[in-house]
Amino acid sequence: MSILRARCALLPILWVAVLSGEQPAVTAACAALDPRVSGDADLYCIDLLPPLDIEKGAGRAELLPPATPFGLAVTPAGEPQHDVRLTLRDLPPPATLGAFTAYVAWVTTPQMFPVQRLGEVGNGQFTFGRVHFDRFIVLVTAEPAATAATQRGRVVLRGTSASMRMQPHDVAFTLAGMLDGGGDAAHADHADHAAHGADPGGWTPPPMYPEVAMPPAMMRLRPDVSSYLPADAADAPLARPRQILRLKDGEALTLTAAPVRRQIAGRSVTMLGFNGQYPGPLLDVTEQSSVTVTFVNHTDFPTAIHWHGLRLDNRFDGAPHVTQDPVPPGGRFVYTVHFPDAGLYWYHPHHREDALQDLGLYGNLLVRSREPDFFGPAHREEALMLDDLLVAGDRLVGYGRESPTHALMGRFGNHLMVNGEPGWQTRARRGEVVRLLLTNVSSTRVFNLSFERAGRPGRSGVRMKVVASDLGRYPREAWIDNITIAPAERFIVDARFEQAGDVVLVNRVRGIDHIQARFFEERREVGRVTVERRAAAPDLGAAYATLREPPGVAAEMEAMRRHLSRPVDHELLVTLQAGNLPFPLRPMMAFESVYRNPVEWTGTMPEMDWVVTGRQAQWLLRDTATGRTNMDIAWRFRVGDVVKLRFVNDRASLHAMHHPMHIHGQRFLVVSTNGVPNPHLVWKDTVLLPAGFTTEVLMEVTNPGKWMLHCHVAEHIETGMRMVFEVTP
Repeated sequence: MSILRARCALLPILWVAVLSGEQPAVTAACAALDPRVSGDADLYCIDLLPPLDIEKGAGRAELLPPATPFGLAVTPAGEPQHDVRLTLRDLPPPATLGAFTAYVAWVTTPQMFPVQRLGEVGNGQFTFGRVHFDRFIVLVTAEPAATAATQRGRVVLRGTSASMRMQPHDVAFTLAGMLDGGGDAAHADHADHAAHGADPGGWTPPPMYPEVAMPPAMMRLRPDVSSYLPADAADAPLARPRQILRLKDGEALTLTAAPVRRQIAGRSVTMLGFNGQYPGPLLDVTEQSSVTVTFVNHTDFPTAIHWHGLRLDNRFDGAPHVTQDPVPPGGRFVYTVHFPDAGLYWYHPHHREDALQDLGLYGNLLVRSREPDFFGPAHREEALMLDDLLVAGDRLVGYGRESPTHALMGRFGNHLMVNGEPGWQTRARRGEVVRLLLTNVSSTRVFNLSFERAGRPGRSGVRMKVVASDLGRYPREAWIDNITIAPAERFIVDARFEQAGDVVLVNRVRGIDHIQARFFEERREVGRVTVERRAAAPDLGAAYATLREPPGVAAEMEAMRRHLSRPVDHELLVTLQAGNLPFPLRPMMAFESVYRNPVEWTGTMPEMDWVVTGRQAQWLLRDTATGRTNMDIAWRFRVGDVVKLRFVNDRASLHAMHHPMHIHGQRFLVVSTNGVPNPHLVWKDTVLLPAGFTTEVLMEVTNPGKWMLHCHVAEHIETGMRMVFEVTP
């Protein structure tokens, strides 16, 4: 009881912190940074202070995003990567502190092992790379020699990463349990529903994450909307694997969205598909061609088809209430789809995509260049659509009928899928070069993919290079160890399978157990390649070993370089407006707010994620110049403009998280991230904006009409996180 009384004594203090929503203070050295340029100092800057027995010295360690072709740099194991910029002042001569001749900077874990040497430092500024610990301490020590390989000298400055502030939720956990009254019965009640079916309100609760226990109070909560799933349709066709439709200029096709039957966890469930396929047909076309598509809607919601990434005629963009009226159930709409740019694109619903897209309505568009050597040589290609699905036992977890569930985090699935199936399998010959066409169609999950030798984690026998993304090729291809891909992004990666044997494609990320305040690795196999002993023919090894630099792409980028350093034209703050959240979410989220991981890699608290609906939380895009938000923002541009936009992810919001930002109808370059210039320029339509990050993009305005800009977490756009800008001819 003494522990309980102590915790009760903390409740007034706890509630002041919870209700105030205050964030940890940032001291002088880090507070001097401009968060609109350099990212949030609370997360990505560390004040370095001397111990009590050192009279002088101060500084800061800025955590900089390393150069990467992707939206965030992580290791194949999912560990965050940072470069470190130290700014130090007032350090006395080392000899005044003892038998020392130099200062050396180090990074280590809370266990003080391992210790990574950064390098020799002094008063001034120094940049080092790369650090990849979840939690770490930065040390500056006085050492007998500048070449010291191990830290043995006197500590003169030290500071801790923001992730070190994360503490167990034991007080919030206890508070929730004390005021709930349900105890273990609520937990058992929840487990019974998740295992055996829907409760009387129509909801099948999501199962708990296997490694993270939730307080009983969470088990009793339900969304404030009713559950939706397609009605069981015994006459619905069994979903077929997607077909590849090679379409010539001027051809026509019909895409019908309708129920299909799928086998999920051994049970037949009704989902959705285009033309009875899952995913929908892959449309293989040539750049500068056009096709006519008749969309027939046999779903329960009015919707439209958005042709993601295409710079097509605005009338056919598929944005309900902006470019067209929604197509009602039973209705149809005819699109003329033009393909101006070679690249990898996709199509999906653009109204209630939180349900319709997640239930299977998506497909790829492969637009081939007229240039015969647009890409380097490869033996073949594989189009992989990455997705996840939320399943409780042998049942799907429903979707909010009147408003989306999962409004805070977005909907994380617990079953990972490739092309609608639980595992991608293929065969390759030794030395074969396979072009991987990757599209992330999940609602909120960021994938971190890499290859490993079966049974030998960390060793792959597969060499990869990234050659293109979204709307174009890189000016110079790049060797990569892993692929980080956010919702709606596409990457084209060439992989060469150099050794015989089985190779697995894995998604390795770092999950967070907020209850116990710990990081852990989540590793899931999503594919397997059996590499035969016989060699592939012809041998493409020499060509593959060359990182190509397409001259036309380099010229395009050079023409844009004069705009890279121009002032920002518009700034959007991405933040959250939280309403009357059910207890005990707000106190638990306040405990989490002392630290925000740049990306929420996996859904470790599915019950908390599930119960918040669009009636209780609204995500906002705020124009910082006018204060207007979402659809009240009124930007106007002209064809031929080059516009610099800044996206700022508000770390101080109650539940800051990552956002893949998507712009319709135009293309842009990612100029910088947290003030660091991006050397991997490529034409994009979607960019990952991690929590607390500031990203600047350069948008080339070429296409007249009214166009949407929004977050591509499906639940975020459906809770209001969208705006429209107008382009005049």
